[in-house]
Amino acid sequence: MAKLKSHSGSKKRFKITGSGKVLRRQAFKNHILTKKSTKRKRQLRKGLVASDANAATVKKMLPYA
Repeated sequence: MAKLKSHSGSKKRFKITGSGKVLRRQAFKNHILTKKSTKRKRQLRKGLVASDANAATVKKMLPYA
């Protein structure tokens, strides 16, 4: 069977932990940052675990991760 291709955009955006959970970044941290409070921007730095529904889709896009 031929090798599967990984989704290039997903490789850059998601990371899979040793236990198989999918880590993602939080949204709203790219631009228009002047009106957002320092506290809000600081809290947006942390990554989150993706929901189970989205994690299944991401794992299909990253077959070898």
